[in-house]
Amino acid sequence: MRRAFGALVVIGALAAVPVAIRAQAEQTWKGAISDSKCNGKHPAGEHDGKKMTDADCTAVCVKKGAKYVFVSDGKVFQLANQSSKQIAAHAGQQVELTGTLKGDTITAKQMKAAK
Repeated sequence: MRRAFGALVVIGALAAVPVAIRAQAEQTWKGAISDSKCNGKHPAGEHDGKKMTDADCTAVCVKKGAKYVFVSDGKVFQLANQSSKQIAAHAGQQVELTGTLKGDTITAKQMKAAK
């Protein structure tokens, strides 16, 4: 009985390894770099009624303490590497982002303007 239980534990552990590896595999998403305050919706009234571009709104919100986020298909992902100049350069823009996903947080490796 102990032997059978031990074998089941080993098989279960080995079966979990591919799932863990797949979770860390690089993926590519299309979406927008935004900020955690607006989450991709940049209302004109947020900044004293001033009309701003998405890029300007994202920059203002980040300066006020918001974090960069990635919005794709209506889902908001946190971005792990907040100090990335690449993320700041694409703030408020549609991008193709390549990185790794863990939970709801993406570690961005590469991004380019979306086609």
